[in-house]
Formats: sequence, structure tokens, C-alpha cells
Amino acid sequence: MEFDLHTHTTYSDGSLMHMMASAAEEAGLEEIGFSDHANVSQRKAMKQVKYNNGFNLDMTCERRETAIEKLRERKEITIYSAVEMDYDPRDEKNIRKFLDKKNFDYSLGSVHNLENTNVHIRDYFRNKTKKSRRKLVKKYFEKLEKLIQSEMFDIASHIDVFERNPQFQGFADKEDYEQIAEAFKHSKTIPEINAGRALQGLEEIHPTKEFREILIEKGITFTAGTDSHRPEDIGKLNQHLDKKLKELDITVKRPQTLQH
Repeated sequence: MEFDLHTHTTYSDGSLMHMMASAAEEAGLEEIGFSDHANVSQRKAMKQVKYNNGFNLDMTCERRETAIEKLRERKEITIYSAVEMDYDPRDEKNIRKFLDKKNFDYSLGSVHNLENTNVHIRDYFRNKTKKSRRKLVKKYFEKLEKLIQSEMFDIASHIDVFERNPQFQGFADKEDYEQIAEAFKHSKTIPEINAGRALQGLEEIHPTKEFREILIEKGITFTAGTDSHRPEDIGKLNQHLDKKLKELDITVKRPQTLQH
């Protein structure tokens, strides 16, 4: 891999910026993007989620930008200042205002929450009936479709992230995948091949095989990111991702805002 466009620093839930950049250099990368989480929802429940997680990039992005500029002076690797936004259609106005005001090199949009709960939280969803979980997966794809159609983001991240939770595995179907593929066909937003599932010991990537094949059939192109949160993940996950991309004969590209 030449680039990794999805990593996190201590400005959200990752590791020290200089350690992440050094690990990327050691892994042989030419470019790394710091895409820390940001949540700008003014809804009470989601504001509480932000406070609980401590994701305050909306308040600290200028400070992070200064730190990135200083780090660029010391490093040969190209370092991008990016953001991974929590998306919900109800928050579009606030998200758009935030992205228009800040000068990020590129933006990632992600759907992380269902019923105001992170999709990774197994205990919350464990007692849901199969019918309820199927409805929640449909809701996830409805949100994802609107994320893509909003045209606010360069990249749609880990587009089936719910697959990391065993409570949701097996509840998506071909109709869901075709719905999303059609949305990508008419949008500048592109999906990423994301290595984050390997962090869960799943030995796979996002999106899943069936989803990925439908996207490829529809002519959708991809970018790439490891979703690394620790320096030791960067080399390991980039190696894993590079191997999978070669096996699958998939060529990834940078989003339009980073095209050379």
C-alpha cells in the first residue's frame, strides 16, 4: 500500500500522532491520513454519546491542525488532516456547516449508531428479536444511502460496520447491497476497503464478499484505509490489506480531493 486514509490519533480514540506517523513510515507508506472521529449532533442523546466518548474534534480541530503542521516539518511522509464524521440524516445541517467551515483535506462519513447506540455494543442488541435486528440493519442501510446521497463526504467508511457485531451478522441481503451500489453510482462519495474487521480477529475486510462483488459489478471503485488506532496496527493491517487487495485484484484510488 502507498497510502492509508483511515487512522485515529489521541484527538479521538487513537494514539499519539507522531507515533502513528512513525509507524506509517516504518511500514513503507508514502501517505497517511489522520481521520479522527467527530460528532456535531445537537440531539440530546447523541451529545451525551459524544461526552461519554470524549470525541471533541469539533472543539479541537484547530489545535490538531497546528500539531499536524509541526509534524509535517519533521516527517517525510505526506500527512493529511481528515475527519470521520458520525452521520445521521437529522444532523445534516450541522454536519454540512462544520465541514464547510473547516478545511479538511478530505472527509469520511460513517454510520455508527442505531437507536442512539453504537453498533459494536453487543449486550444492547443481544436481546433483540431476529425481526428487530433485521429492521435495524435495514435502518442502517437507509442511513448509509442518505449519507451517500448527501454528497458531503469524500469517503463512506466501513460500509457494513455492523458485521463486526455477531448479533447482526447474516441479516443483510442482496437487496440492501444493490440499494447502496445504486447510490454510489450517482455520487462522488466512494466506499473504502477497510481492514478494521481484522482487528476483531475476523480475518476479513469491509465490505463482505457478497457486498463487494455487487459493488464491483456495478462499476464502483474503492479507496483504502486500515482504521488503525495503535501504531502497531498500521504495519500489520496494511500488510493484511495489501495481501487481500492483490488476492482480489482490486485497485484502490485516492478520493477526488487527493487526486495527483
